[in-house]
Amino acid sequence: MTVVDAAGLTAWVHEFTRLVHEQRDALTQLDAAIGDADHGANLDRGTAAAVAALEAQAPEEPAAVLKTVATTLIKTVGGASGPLYGTFFLRAAGALDGDDGAAFATAVRAGYEGVVARGKAERGDKTMLDALGPACDALDEALGAGKPLDEALRLAADAAAQGRDATVPMVARKGRASYLGERSAGHQDPGATSATLLVEAAATALAGRG
Repeated sequence: MTVVDAAGLTAWVHEFTRLVHEQRDALTQLDAAIGDADHGANLDRGTAAAVAALEAQAPEEPAAVLKTVATTLIKTVGGASGPLYGTFFLRAAGALDGDDGAAFATAVRAGYEGVVARGKAERGDKTMLDALGPACDALDEALGAGKPLDEALRLAADAAAQGRDATVPMVARKGRASYLGERSAGHQDPGATSATLLVEAAATALAGRG
């Protein structure tokens, strides 16, 4: 069954947008503690713009869906979120080659590696990578073990949530939160929180597609 067709990826973006809008204030509150207090508002604006762009263009090619999202986020989201999420979707678009779960996992991994390169960060720095990295690993492991995509994505979402929660005691080493030093400990990272929403959205939107 086709997994990563244009309709499936568009549904993913729509669901991510819905979750971000729903959690906008919570994301901003998290960012107020250790950042600029704009993560929720910025990402909500950007994802809404991405949905509008997809509705206006309705790309027929899967990679074009991801590229449209990437360029829209880069243009409309302020702070670090636009370039980082934009890079994620742009790298995923470039790596997408196929229409099954393995192709999707490869694209997501490429997106993750793009964020690593763009943000010059690694796991443990208290960033979105602390959710995205474990999600990629869980997705690859589950698919490699022959699990259906539904189950693999749910395991990936669980891993992302665990990674998100693990950021609470961390001391930030990258981004605005790093300016706080030891005072950044005790707060959940907003980027890891929104990245978890991204993985949860995939688990919901792509359910039943493979």
